[in-house]
Amino acid sequence: MSAQATVTAKARSAQAALRFVLPVIVFAAGILAWELLVRIKGIPPYVLPAPSVIVLTLIKDWAVLSQSLATTLLTTLEGFAAASIGGIALALLFNQSKWVEYSLFPYAIVLQVTPVIAIAPLLLIYLEQQTAVVACAFIVAFFPVLSNTTLGLNSVDRNLAGLFQLYGASKPQTLRFLELPAALPYILGGLRIAGGLSLIGAVVAEIAAGTAGAGSGLAYRIAESGYRLNIPRMFAALLLLSLAGIVIYGVLAVVSHLVLRRWHESALGKEN
Repeated sequence: MSAQATVTAKARSAQAALRFVLPVIVFAAGILAWELLVRIKGIPPYVLPAPSVIVLTLIKDWAVLSQSLATTLLTTLEGFAAASIGGIALALLFNQSKWVEYSLFPYAIVLQVTPVIAIAPLLLIYLEQQTAVVACAFIVAFFPVLSNTTLGLNSVDRNLAGLFQLYGASKPQTLRFLELPAALPYILGGLRIAGGLSLIGAVVAEIAAGTAGAGSGLAYRIAESGYRLNIPRMFAALLLLSLAGIVIYGVLAVVSHLVLRRWHESALGKEN
């Protein structure tokens, strides 16, 4: 390796380390400022708990919060799986028939732009509670998967499509060997978006279920803590929700990188 290449590699390593270190420093500074503000001003925990109080509450109430976290994650996973399968399957159907796309795509848009907080109470009336919560997660996460997959399938290089047509490839062959590989980065991008949105949909539905007198997820614990002025537990549950969202996005980002790293430009750049 030449001297210039060595210097370039070291510069990239330093830049990657800086990308990790700077957010950690900013986060630590924010937590320290929060802790000092609460202690200096003497703010009571029912108004604004200190980070140390939140951590202690998280440890003390872990038995309840962990059970609620498992409930929320299960709902999120079910909604995400349903949205992924349904969105990709419908996009493939759109790709095979423009008549179907023209007929159904407007309704998918209507479903996307309708606030889920307005749909959740109706679903809780007509469906069982768990089914309604999963349906809300599905509704929120469905459209990004559908739209990204449809966009990817329609973004195939015209020259490659013409080459497949020239060699007499059938529709299934074109779909398998050209359109799906070309759409894969779009599909994975849609799945990364849908992962976080499914968590949001589950939280909204759990809040609606909590107002109806039933619920056990983290969102219900947040609402319950608010009613009881147990603000430290509310912050602890909110912290778990934020961490769950970060983990979901991180796992999907890693999966996307592993799938694309050997051939797609978006991942190849990170390898160099």
